[in-house]
Amino acid sequence: MADRYELVNDWLRGALGSSAYRIEPASSDASFRRYYRVGHGNASYIVMDAPPDKEDCRPFVQIAQALAGIGLNVPRVLQADLEQGLLLLTDLGPRTYFEAVDEHSHERFYDDALSALFLLQTRGTGDDITLPDYDHALLIAEMGLFRDWLLTTHLGVTVDEGLDRALSETFEYLAAAALAQPRVWVHRDYHSRNLIARESDNPGVLDFQDAVMGPVTYDLVSLLRDCYIQWPAARVEGWLAAYHRRLGEAGVIPARIDLAQFRLWFDLMGVQRHLKAAGIFARLNHRDGKPGYLKDLPRTLGYVADVCRRHPPLAALDRIMGRHVLPRLQ
Repeated sequence: MADRYELVNDWLRGALGSSAYRIEPASSDASFRRYYRVGHGNASYIVMDAPPDKEDCRPFVQIAQALAGIGLNVPRVLQADLEQGLLLLTDLGPRTYFEAVDEHSHERFYDDALSALFLLQTRGTGDDITLPDYDHALLIAEMGLFRDWLLTTHLGVTVDEGLDRALSETFEYLAAAALAQPRVWVHRDYHSRNLIARESDNPGVLDFQDAVMGPVTYDLVSLLRDCYIQWPAARVEGWLAAYHRRLGEAGVIPARIDLAQFRLWFDLMGVQRHLKAAGIFARLNHRDGKPGYLKDLPRTLGYVADVCRRHPPLAALDRIMGRHVLPRLQ
């Protein structure tokens, strides 16, 4: 850690041509990357520090260029040292949606976030960049994090043959539902902590380096059933219905996909995502020494429990949640 901080400062002096700058932590995320806000004169920048043995900066650089090309407000890469894992970026601002949005501002901010998502889903094409496929193997591997890290490691559940079979059948069902959806560009972490609240060009969009080509409802459920902010169900339903109409008018989803089918996709995609997120939160605690995400487990798994109660094909997962997960969380 100390060696990387010294490396950042040595590199910054060369990149800025000056040692007269101010530097402070901007944030760290759920990976090995760290970010610093740098003030130099009247300008503000962000330095991304991504240790090259843990992270690869190249997807960030490539996808940033592609997203800017379709009209999204993403950081511009001003200087890059890919060998050392250092990027100097434009600073989109200090306040995330998580910090800025309230009952008075949510309508404007979320209208903007949904419009930016619409740009991503309608303008992103293979002509700009070829994104990895959000395929069956990746969907299943992500849900495996729930079994391995949340159930086994965090909650101490013994996953016997019967329980493992029930989980595997559920994972296959959820993966099939995801793969049945129209394919679009997927940010893959489109939520309140990765959107910067701005007065103009809102939102600033961060943390897009893991983008893939995948299900049309994935980013929508990330935003509207956010692991960090819970919105009233009626409000989510209004946003969902309006976005369904918008996608239909743009031809992104076929006319035969009515709101009920779209809502079903949305619900099931949310279960897949929230199982993955719960596993990641447990892994961050036990492997990486980052316990702060554990406080978001009840909200995240509450979404899963709610959908399971409403969808009979998820009865096995509903029983697992009721017997093994929710009582242990409490």
